[in-house]
Amino acid sequence: MIIKGTSCAGASRLATHLNRTDTNERAEVKEVRGVVAEDLLGALREMESVATGARTTKPFYHGSINTREDERLTDEQRTYAIDKLEAALGLTGQPRVVVVHEKEGREHCHIVWSRIDLDRMAAISDSNNYRKHEEVARALEKEFGHERVQGAHIERDGKERPARTPSHAEMLQAERTGVSPAAAKALMTELWRETDSGKSFQAALETKWWVLARGDRRDFVAIDSEGGTHSVTRRIEGAKAADVRQRFADIDPASLPSVAEAKELQRERQTERERQREQDRTAVRPAAARALMTQLWRETNSGKSFQTALETKWWVLARGDQRDFVAIDSEGGVHSLSRRIEGAKAADVQRRFADLDPKLLPTVDEAKKLQQARQGERARQASALSIERSRPKADHARASAGPRQRASSIGRVARPAAKIADSVFSALMGESATPKEKESDTSANTKSEGMPSERRQQLMRQLSREIPQETERDAEYEADKGRERSRG
Repeated sequence: MIIKGTSCAGASRLATHLNRTDTNERAEVKEVRGVVAEDLLGALREMESVATGARTTKPFYHGSINTREDERLTDEQRTYAIDKLEAALGLTGQPRVVVVHEKEGREHCHIVWSRIDLDRMAAISDSNNYRKHEEVARALEKEFGHERVQGAHIERDGKERPARTPSHAEMLQAERTGVSPAAAKALMTELWRETDSGKSFQAALETKWWVLARGDRRDFVAIDSEGGTHSVTRRIEGAKAADVRQRFADIDPASLPSVAEAKELQRERQTERERQREQDRTAVRPAAARALMTQLWRETNSGKSFQTALETKWWVLARGDQRDFVAIDSEGGVHSLSRRIEGAKAADVQRRFADLDPKLLPTVDEAKKLQQARQGERARQASALSIERSRPKADHARASAGPRQRASSIGRVARPAAKIADSVFSALMGESATPKEKESDTSANTKSEGMPSERRQQLMRQLSREIPQETERDAEYEADKGRERSRG
């Protein structure tokens, strides 16, 4: 049995790790104790919030109990083992969550306790935790009849200290970066044996895209290409801290970058590598460039006609930094004319391009910027075309309708809306709606006498403007249904 554990922080990070099913075949929450929340993330956040009143940056203790595949614990044994570990760590009665993972047929469990003592509003000490882990593990092995595992802190009986196993933090780093502790140890041990000084070791690391840095707690650490941190002493097989200091005597730690600076450097390098990979993916291959430029060379007879033909392919003729003429492809790649034109030499190019003044051509940098601007414009045009194609057909129909047709449509909506406004206004004014009588010639002459007052007209116009669009659409629909009934 192997028990590991450490104080830590980050409720969301812990919940994400404990709930992972991409690296585990099963992740099951077995217990949530001492909190109001019933879910894993809620419980951890609740524990974290309690810690805001305590002077600690690590409110959790994250432990794990691992057994062999053929020594799987029953639920009762697991609870007994957790309680025994809890008592040894001084965490009895503290809020906790228990999660069981199954991976490749082997089961192990994770326990996260709150370290905050509510009576003192202080974190419970985690000192000597490694020794306590081993004491509990050895005792449980005897009680459960499991095979004994040799530890590093107790019951050595004259045996050599076993090889250090990766910590939980190192395993998480390996998952994140893809660089396992074993791979890092193999690489750094190989470089250690091939070099004989600190500077030669540093140079060898650089050839692997690693960076030697000064540690926050240790003299020297190495930052891998993905930003992972590795202790030089722990990653070199057979070397101790004194051996590393003696060989690295020719390096002043103050001259090295800090861990944060080295990680930032690696992030910049990673971004540059990704940009280069993307450029290589979209770049015009030399064979394709040779075929195109040879074809244009044979179809033209002067420098200006060749330049015009290049432009039809979205290429740019430029003056080279070292050669007279180069071509910049649509992706920004640079191509020497004399190297890319089959059968043509530099003298042939210069002779045919005698009608071009290299000083009038853009430089390589200017041509690249032009191509970048063209790429951006093509991307914008493609985006606009995609949006235009995705519009509903009704939008196109409305856009293609003539002014008179659109005005007629607006009128059909406005008339029912005006009727609604009139009815609402009459109700507000306490008036009763009366059916509209057919006008006679006599009444037409006196129409102006019965016209609504100017104040009434203003209120009606204002009320019409305030009617929601949904109401207007409903009114139009009712009007259309009424017309259908009258036709029927």
